[in-house]
Amino acid sequence: MSGFDTGSTGFMLLATSLVMLMTPGLAFFYGGLASKRNILGIMIQSFVSLGITTMMWYFVGFSLCFSGSGPLIGNLDQAFLRGIDSLTPFGDGAIPMVLFVAYQMMFAIITPALITGAFTGRVSFKAYLIFLIFWQLLVYYPFVHMIWGGGILAQWGVMDFAGGIVVHTIAGFAALASVFFVGSRLKRDSKPNSIPLVAVGTGLLWFGWYGFNAGSELQVDNITALAFLNTDVAASFATVTWLIIEWHREGKPKFVGLMTGAVAGLATITPAAGFVPIWAAALIGVISSIICYWAVHIKNKLKWDDALDVWGVHGVGGLAGTIMLGIFASQTVNGNIVDGLLLGNSSFFFKQLAAGVGSAIYAFLFTYVMLWIINKITLVRVSEAEEMAGLDASQHQEDAYTD
Repeated sequence: MSGFDTGSTGFMLLATSLVMLMTPGLAFFYGGLASKRNILGIMIQSFVSLGITTMMWYFVGFSLCFSGSGPLIGNLDQAFLRGIDSLTPFGDGAIPMVLFVAYQMMFAIITPALITGAFTGRVSFKAYLIFLIFWQLLVYYPFVHMIWGGGILAQWGVMDFAGGIVVHTIAGFAALASVFFVGSRLKRDSKPNSIPLVAVGTGLLWFGWYGFNAGSELQVDNITALAFLNTDVAASFATVTWLIIEWHREGKPKFVGLMTGAVAGLATITPAAGFVPIWAAALIGVISSIICYWAVHIKNKLKWDDALDVWGVHGVGGLAGTIMLGIFASQTVNGNIVDGLLLGNSSFFFKQLAAGVGSAIYAFLFTYVMLWIINKITLVRVSEAEEMAGLDASQHQEDAYTD
């Protein structure tokens, strides 16, 4: 019999399942926001990550992220999960290593899928598959290792509870780079094809985020419960704040705006969920909506065609949350972190600020260069005729709706 803690193991199995559910949830969220010609084209980009990223994680991904002591990237000691079986313990032995492998794999699956909302309706499926593989190798894996795998940022004292930098900042700024490289849609005035589908996706994302954030404690204790509540509090305050802002500015309460605010709050609390008191989570929720709404407004004013606001919500939200962790962190709340700026520790604040901004710049530049190289192999953007016909027909020869 193994000595694993059954409570923590059972909870982490549930948390892993919840994070997996977020990828189909993201597909529904993006699929509802896309035009009728591009529903399947955007949804398949999320679903295919479930398969390809799992394969990569088994081959080299887990090893490059969590084995070795290199400052920037791991090694291949655990490629093909060598040396890991059902009895191998993780950390202090509360859960098996295979469960940690599975949990982290779900993060790897959804992170590149987040980027796809920025270039919906414009990128060929072949180019996306190449992008999916190399973006993980060159951007995602290094940041996982640098922060969660004991790399240089972890040694420096940078903290990220559940993926403010590792997931949202790098995905959001990679999305912005892809917008600049690919260019604007030929037809930018398309409306969401199904707001109810967006609502289903939002519900699944919000539900899954409890596994995303609370599960990042990797065991069941008081911090698990705190992260769970902080996630809901921040999302709720952000939802209502976005609703109020948009109602005031546009004269009507908007359902899509309300749901966008929820995702902004969820993304922003992610790096801080288990490190800040509950009152700070509420404040982070309010601030996240204000900042992310402003970012989307600026994006629209500058005519950056980030179709589904990936940069404004995930990139800006993840970066803002990383910086706000540097302000509101409390060692009284969680003994594994130092106090933030509000409690007199300016050093930690500046570390979070530098790491957040640095990760955004890295993700932007590497993504842009990567797309330039991919474009030499196969054209990244589809032809005008294919774009006007829609990716569902031109890339996949399928229709979302029979009528």
